Amino acid sequence: MKESVFITLTDGFKDKLYRLARRLLVSNEEAEDATQEVLLKLWKNKKRIGQYKNVEAFAMTMTKNYCYDKLKAKDSGNLKIVHSNYKDERPSLQREVEAKDSLNWVGKIINNLPEQQRMIVQLRDIEQYDNAEIAEMLEMNETAVRVALSRARKVIREELVKKHNYGVG
Repeated sequence: MKESVFITLTDGFKDKLYRLARRLLVSNEEAEDATQEVLLKLWKNKKRIGQYKNVEAFAMTMTKNYCYDKLKAKDSGNLKIVHSNYKDERPSLQREVEAKDSLNWVGKIINNLPEQQRMIVQLRDIEQYDNAEIAEMLEMNETAVRVALSRARKVIREELVKKHNYGVG
């Protein structure tokens, strides 16, 4: 495989690798390192890339495993989820503040989910993978992915309702 073909292949998903690593490792620098390591491993094994049914899913699994290894290697008490991809077309200041507040709350709620549910929410709702791809990446049954996603979304919804109802009246 030529370098240009490899770059074309990985360009489509390297940002997703970075976002997943960023979600797990928190640090921008560590996420960049993780992404670079995964891409380097793929490059070193370029002769076998054709054997993989879904290179992107394989790379996401490699990223997840690499990040878990990094977290196991050090005290991982600082694991947290931050999501700042929300953008709106110049909303009013109040809407902007409310949106940011809601995102902060969602991030905090997601951060308190069990690790597996956190990962599934990231892959499904943020990275937009389908349940079959997530099942493959996380080596789970597709039904288990659906159930975990449903439970995670229910918790997020209930916590947001509690927060917004608490602030009313």
